[in-house]
Amino acid sequence: MNKNVKIEKQNNRCELLIPAGNLQTLKVAVDYGADAVYIGGQRFGLRAKADNFSIEDMKEAADYVHKAGKKLYVTVNIFAHNADIEGIKGYFTEIKEAGLEEGIDAFIISDPGIFTLAKKMLPGIDIHISTQANNTNYLIYNFWYEQGATRVVAARELSLHEIKEIKANIPEDMEIEAFMHGAMCISYSGRCLLSSYFTGRDANKGACTHPCRWKYAIVEEQRPGEYLPIEEDERGTYIFNSKDLCMIEYIPEMIDAGIDSFKVEGRMKTALYVAAVTRTYRQAIDDYYKSEELYRSRMDYYREEISACTYRQFTTGFYFGKTDENSQIYDNNTYIKNYTYIGMVEACDDIGMIKTENDSVRIMLYQKNKFVIGDKVCVMAFDGENIDAVVTGIEDEYHTPQESAPHPKQKLYVTLSCEKPDRIKEGMIIRS
Repeated sequence: MNKNVKIEKQNNRCELLIPAGNLQTLKVAVDYGADAVYIGGQRFGLRAKADNFSIEDMKEAADYVHKAGKKLYVTVNIFAHNADIEGIKGYFTEIKEAGLEEGIDAFIISDPGIFTLAKKMLPGIDIHISTQANNTNYLIYNFWYEQGATRVVAARELSLHEIKEIKANIPEDMEIEAFMHGAMCISYSGRCLLSSYFTGRDANKGACTHPCRWKYAIVEEQRPGEYLPIEEDERGTYIFNSKDLCMIEYIPEMIDAGIDSFKVEGRMKTALYVAAVTRTYRQAIDDYYKSEELYRSRMDYYREEISACTYRQFTTGFYFGKTDENSQIYDNNTYIKNYTYIGMVEACDDIGMIKTENDSVRIMLYQKNKFVIGDKVCVMAFDGENIDAVVTGIEDEYHTPQESAPHPKQKLYVTLSCEKPDRIKEGMIIRS
């Protein structure tokens, strides 16, 4: 692994593909620089606990994405049982009748049966093959290409060397998508049975309870109730708990491997997570295409910004060889949290972004976490700049002044004092 490898850049830039669990995070992803966004409908996707999108939401999402010149992908990536088939047919019929054959750029599918249905019922929508389908060699990619798929998502167990070999052995117009950032799964390509076994909730149908993050102990059958701890190197008992993938330092290597789309995991994550990850990878990719020297020189900034969202500790997964004990976290199952999500600038024009003084603005937001007058906050500008500000006034929705904002989801009018009030725009995320 050579961090300083000089790589010839491709003519076409790699796609930055960002997850969205609802309309708000979709808009955040687009505003902060995603080239494409992937979402799930309210059925038949592998993130059943996300808010997800109704048919009407999908129409609004498609309009927002396409107005920005971006793309929209929809997951239909469960492994279906017989009882699911009629429901999937009905779901595809709803999509067709809603006119979404033009609005959805691609489905993400893992089940060959669902693939066949989609090709038959919605032939105008491209199909990408999900990582759940165990896409580990170029024969698989060629098979799916011959069936009519336009892209395959690489199995997480592949190294960059293997992906480069695949790229050399598939048609030029067959695209490779690969994960760049986010949570890792301990099971092979996500094919896990633990959740179903322990709770009856099927991970392969979108209802995973993440038992890989739980704390485990051994019970000897003749001594029920006596829990014996599982220890590895005296560091704890979270034996399945993987670190999170982060490839911010290896964008050149991923481009060199022939990856066409850089995918971020996280359809259940907050708007702060989506904003931080999207903005940081957008800047890093763009900086690299401008100059590798520029990209290398800003690495400390990328690392700091990527840590603005919650994360577990970072790993490069399988990209540089098989994982080992250093890819796991043994002492806890919690995230590292460096910043608190205050809210999003919801309204600018309605209240005019009125300058109360030369260095102040008044904005409206729905509060996510507690803050008080005098707190220092940061407004995340879309272009990468962080605008430092101080909270100098808080009013509730009836314009009654208050000293603090302790109640989540409260509609507030907030006065911020900062050096660049004109830079603050609707849709920007505020953190502390």
